[in-house]
Amino acid sequence: MTPSPNDIQVARTIPEGSVLSLAQAVAIATAYNRDYQLQKDTLYTMALDLRLARHQFERQFFAKPKIQDAKVDGDRVRTVGGGISPRLNPEKLGQDMPVEMPGPTESRRNLAEGGTWRPDQIGIEPGFGFNQMLMEGAAIGVNLAVAWSRLLTGPWQGERFFQVLGGQITQPLLRGRDRTVVMEGLTQAELDTLYQVRSFNRFRKTFVVLVITQYYQTLQLLDVAKNAKQNCETLTWLRERVEKLVKAGRLPAEELERVRQEILQARNDYYQADKEYKWMLDWFKITLGLPTTTDFQLDENELNALRAIEMSYPDFSEDEAIETALSRRLDLANSSDAVVDAKRKVMVAADSLGAELNLQLNANVPLHDLRSDNKTELGDFLMAALQMDLPLDRVAEQNVYRKALLTMNQKQREYELAQDTVRLEIRQAYVDMTEAAERYKVSSEGLKLAQKRFESTLLLMKYGRASSRRVLDAQNAFLDAQDAASEALVGFAIATLNFYRDTDVLQVRPDGMWEKGTMESKAVVAGAALGTSLP
Repeated sequence: MTPSPNDIQVARTIPEGSVLSLAQAVAIATAYNRDYQLQKDTLYTMALDLRLARHQFERQFFAKPKIQDAKVDGDRVRTVGGGISPRLNPEKLGQDMPVEMPGPTESRRNLAEGGTWRPDQIGIEPGFGFNQMLMEGAAIGVNLAVAWSRLLTGPWQGERFFQVLGGQITQPLLRGRDRTVVMEGLTQAELDTLYQVRSFNRFRKTFVVLVITQYYQTLQLLDVAKNAKQNCETLTWLRERVEKLVKAGRLPAEELERVRQEILQARNDYYQADKEYKWMLDWFKITLGLPTTTDFQLDENELNALRAIEMSYPDFSEDEAIETALSRRLDLANSSDAVVDAKRKVMVAADSLGAELNLQLNANVPLHDLRSDNKTELGDFLMAALQMDLPLDRVAEQNVYRKALLTMNQKQREYELAQDTVRLEIRQAYVDMTEAAERYKVSSEGLKLAQKRFESTLLLMKYGRASSRRVLDAQNAFLDAQDAASEALVGFAIATLNFYRDTDVLQVRPDGMWEKGTMESKAVVAGAALGTSLP
């Protein structure tokens, strides 16, 4: 039994209670995220449009034979291969429609006057052939039709097999002849595909940073919830200590009530922190493209790995970062190429303002009986014509030309704005990264001091030299310092990633993994690494 494609099921669930690493999260997101899949579909659609544009310059064959039975002036005619019509028009040879070709003058006059129908009045529609557009603007059409006719009355009784071979060539001699003008549609389709590839690669980088950002932010909320839970446990332990001191008469009773009140507030803070973490985790599941009912845990080692990294500052200047971004940003390259496209469209529009002169060549091999050597029944048909269109009325073309000029100016302004925007983004990202590094450094020192203060205050309370209020204040300060340090750590990691993304030195491999490239200037990116997940 042949397997069906539907038999292949891609696992979109994670084992219950399993731990999802950062690398696994990125891999799942690139496989199942809906926006990511939409970008892939858009790129594929653009590739299909390019295939169609290229097909316009390929040889396009057609085969539409027709079986037809008709009577003309009492004579029965059957055709196989092409249809029949009263006349043949050589201008339609090679097209997917009935064609007509005039016979000899006497035969046409005889038919118009109601005379006896003759085989030279057979109209045969093309059944087989091809059309092709050349890059120099020439259009070629060739068709072949075969007809089997059985004439039951009149002087041309009997069975006869006819064939007709025709062709047409149209070559522009003035406007529409330039190769650039003829190829404009294909050129733009190829460039549009290139732009979409760049846009997709740019999207992949921003998407990976988004996934990492949400992963770290969710971990940070988990850390806040853990700190809140630990705070509840610490306050519960502190209540037991204060209760003993109160019973021993070393502390007033109201201090025990204060500790109990702090415990209630701490529990409320824990429930709130846990709710925010679960909400963020569900939102992260949507980013991954997974059902919100999927049960998994984030890898806390990813956050511990960030804490273990030694803080370092970038040794490149802001100007070097801006220079790198201007040379590497793919969206900026698209904006720059859009200016080139607009200039090319101005040239194409200018071409349409001139005079039109087309050379048309038509030829038709005489329709003849395949069972004999007689080839003179319809007569030869050859035609050469020059078709001219003087530029006396070009209002529409002039409007297109002026609009193309306006578009070119607009694209130039958009490119200049894009450059300024990139410079602003890099300046902001550079400031955010350095500020985040300073904030993380300060918060780390504050955490150490808050922990030392809590321990010393607790020791003083043990010997009756400090009240429980001082211990509670120290504990609250320690909790705030823990949350601030965790937030600063994640903020620094995200700011660094955003800086690498905006300078376009963040490289995303086909498997969804990422690595940090180097600056295309004198300095090398030496910013802080972002954990063991980075190669």
